[in-house]
Amino acid sequence: MIIKAEPNDISIIQDLAKKSWSFAYADILEQDQIDYMLNMMYSEETLKKHFENPHYQYYLIQEENQFLGFVGFEFHHEPQTTKLHRIYFLKEAQGKGLGKKALNFVSNEAEKMGDKRVSLTVNKNNSARKFYESQGFQIYDEAIFDIGNGYVMDDYLMEFLLK
Repeated sequence: MIIKAEPNDISIIQDLAKKSWSFAYADILEQDQIDYMLNMMYSEETLKKHFENPHYQYYLIQEENQFLGFVGFEFHHEPQTTKLHRIYFLKEAQGKGLGKKALNFVSNEAEKMGDKRVSLTVNKNNSARKFYESQGFQIYDEAIFDIGNGYVMDDYLMEFLLK
Protein backbone atom coordinates (compact mmCIF):
# COMPACT_ATOMS: atom_id res chain seq x y z
CA MET A 1 0.00 0.00 0.00
CA ILE A 2 1.27 3.49 -0.88
CA ILE A 3 0.19 6.13 1.65
CA LYS A 4 0.68 9.89 1.41
CA ALA A 5 3.02 11.00 4.17
CA GLU A 6 2.24 14.00 6.37
CA PRO A 7 4.56 16.18 8.47
CA ASN A 8 3.82 14.05 11.55
CA ASP A 9 5.42 11.11 9.65
CA ILE A 10 8.87 12.77 9.61
CA SER A 11 10.22 10.42 12.28
CA ILE A 12 9.07 7.40 10.23
CA ILE A 13 10.84 8.77 7.12
CA GLN A 14 14.00 9.44 9.15
CA ASP A 15 13.96 5.92 10.59
CA LEU A 16 13.41 4.31 7.17
CA ALA A 17 16.17 6.46 5.67
CA LYS A 18 18.68 5.51 8.35
CA LYS A 19 17.92 1.79 8.09
CA SER A 20 17.79 1.67 4.29
CA TRP A 21 20.90 3.80 3.77
CA SER A 22 23.06 1.55 5.94
CA PHE A 23 22.00 -1.28 3.63
CA ALA A 24 22.04 0.63 0.30
CA TYR A 25 25.34 2.46 0.69
CA ALA A 26 27.45 0.20 2.92
CA ASP A 27 29.67 -0.89 0.02
CA ILE A 28 29.66 2.46 -1.78
CA LEU A 29 30.23 5.23 0.79
CA GLU A 30 32.22 5.56 4.00
CA GLN A 31 30.10 5.60 7.16
CA ASP A 32 31.15 9.21 7.89
CA GLN A 33 29.71 10.32 4.54
CA ILE A 34 26.52 8.32 5.09
CA ASP A 35 26.06 9.96 8.50
CA TYR A 36 26.77 13.42 7.07
CA MET A 37 24.29 12.97 4.22
CA LEU A 38 21.56 11.54 6.46
CA ASN A 39 21.92 14.48 8.85
CA MET A 40 21.88 16.96 5.95
CA MET A 41 19.10 15.44 3.84
CA TYR A 42 16.80 14.06 6.53
CA SER A 43 16.97 16.61 9.30
CA GLU A 44 13.61 17.66 10.70
CA GLU A 45 14.20 21.17 9.33
CA THR A 46 14.91 19.89 5.79
CA LEU A 47 11.94 17.55 5.76
CA LYS A 48 9.60 20.25 7.11
CA LYS A 49 10.67 22.51 4.21
CA HIS A 50 9.85 19.72 1.78
CA PHE A 51 6.38 19.32 3.28
CA GLU A 52 5.84 23.09 2.96
CA ASN A 53 6.56 22.89 -0.79
CA PRO A 54 3.29 21.98 -2.55
CA HIS A 55 5.22 20.28 -5.38
CA TYR A 56 7.26 18.02 -3.07
CA GLN A 57 5.53 14.76 -2.16
CA TYR A 58 6.40 11.96 0.26
CA TYR A 59 4.70 8.60 0.25
CA LEU A 60 5.23 5.67 2.58
CA ILE A 61 5.17 2.11 1.29
CA GLN A 62 3.47 -0.26 3.70
CA GLU A 63 2.82 -3.98 3.69
CA GLU A 64 1.07 -5.93 6.43
CA ASN A 65 1.04 -2.88 8.75
CA GLN A 66 4.82 -2.41 8.44
CA PHE A 67 6.49 0.52 6.69
CA LEU A 68 9.03 -0.94 4.26
CA GLY A 69 10.09 2.14 2.32
CA PHE A 70 9.31 5.59 1.02
CA VAL A 71 9.52 7.81 -2.03
CA GLY A 72 10.08 11.55 -2.20
CA PHE A 73 9.56 13.38 -5.47
CA GLU A 74 8.95 16.89 -6.75
CA PHE A 75 6.63 17.91 -9.56
CA HIS A 76 7.90 20.53 -12.03
CA HIS A 77 11.46 20.40 -10.63
CA GLU A 78 12.52 21.35 -14.15
CA PRO A 79 10.12 22.24 -16.96
CA GLN A 80 7.78 19.28 -17.53
CA THR A 81 9.91 17.12 -15.23
CA THR A 82 9.17 15.35 -11.97
CA LYS A 83 12.37 14.70 -10.02
CA LEU A 84 12.51 11.46 -8.04
CA HIS A 85 14.66 12.63 -5.14
CA ARG A 86 14.32 9.58 -2.90
CA ILE A 87 13.27 5.97 -3.18
CA TYR A 88 14.47 3.70 -0.42
CA PHE A 89 13.43 0.36 0.99
CA LEU A 90 14.43 -1.76 3.94
CA LYS A 91 16.49 -4.85 3.18
CA GLU A 92 13.54 -7.14 3.91
CA ALA A 93 11.51 -5.39 1.18
CA GLN A 94 13.89 -6.50 -1.57
CA GLY A 95 12.41 -8.78 -4.21
CA LYS A 96 8.76 -8.01 -3.41
CA GLY A 97 8.15 -5.81 -6.46
CA LEU A 98 7.64 -2.73 -4.29
CA GLY A 99 10.26 -0.66 -6.11
CA LYS A 100 8.54 -1.27 -9.44
CA LYS A 101 5.16 -0.36 -7.91
CA ALA A 102 6.64 2.82 -6.41
CA LEU A 103 8.22 3.89 -9.72
CA ASN A 104 4.94 3.26 -11.55
CA PHE A 105 3.14 5.29 -8.90
CA VAL A 106 5.56 8.24 -9.30
CA SER A 107 5.24 8.10 -13.10
CA ASN A 108 1.43 8.08 -12.88
CA GLU A 109 1.43 11.01 -10.45
CA ALA A 110 3.83 12.96 -12.72
CA GLU A 111 1.55 12.36 -15.70
CA LYS A 112 -1.48 13.59 -13.73
CA MET A 113 0.43 16.82 -13.07
CA GLY A 114 1.25 17.25 -16.76
CA ASP A 115 4.95 16.45 -16.56
CA LYS A 116 6.52 14.61 -19.51
CA ARG A 117 9.46 12.90 -17.80
CA VAL A 118 10.74 11.59 -14.48
CA SER A 119 14.41 12.21 -13.69
CA LEU A 120 16.69 10.92 -10.96
CA THR A 121 20.34 10.73 -9.98
CA VAL A 122 22.06 7.51 -8.97
CA ASN A 123 25.58 6.96 -7.66
CA LYS A 124 27.74 5.45 -10.40
CA ASN A 125 28.62 2.54 -8.09
CA ASN A 126 25.05 1.86 -6.98
CA SER A 127 23.58 -1.40 -8.30
CA ALA A 128 20.16 0.32 -8.26
CA ARG A 129 21.13 1.74 -11.66
CA LYS A 130 20.45 -1.67 -13.21
CA PHE A 131 17.01 -1.71 -11.59
CA TYR A 132 16.19 1.74 -12.99
CA GLU A 133 17.33 0.64 -16.44
CA SER A 134 15.13 -2.46 -16.20
CA GLN A 135 12.20 -0.10 -15.59
CA GLY A 136 12.87 1.99 -18.68
CA PHE A 137 15.13 4.72 -17.30
CA GLN A 138 18.10 5.76 -19.44
CA ILE A 139 21.30 7.62 -18.59
CA TYR A 140 21.36 11.03 -20.24
CA ASP A 141 24.33 12.62 -18.46
CA GLU A 142 26.84 12.39 -15.63
CA ALA A 143 27.56 14.90 -12.87
CA ILE A 144 29.72 15.37 -9.80
CA PHE A 145 27.93 17.22 -7.01
CA ASP A 146 29.81 18.91 -4.15
CA ILE A 147 27.60 18.20 -1.15
CA GLY A 148 29.82 19.94 1.38
CA ASN A 149 32.15 18.82 4.15
CA GLY A 150 34.65 17.63 1.53
CA TYR A 151 32.22 15.07 0.05
CA VAL A 152 31.07 14.70 -3.54
CA MET A 153 28.53 12.50 -5.26
CA ASP A 154 29.61 11.06 -8.61
CA ASP A 155 26.28 10.28 -10.26
CA TYR A 156 24.52 9.27 -13.42
CA LEU A 157 21.54 11.40 -14.39
CA MET A 158 18.70 9.20 -15.59
CA GLU A 159 15.30 9.87 -17.11
CA PHE A 160 12.11 8.08 -18.00
CA LEU A 161 9.99 9.67 -20.72
CA LEU A 162 6.27 9.56 -20.04
CA LYS A 163 3.67 8.96 -22.74
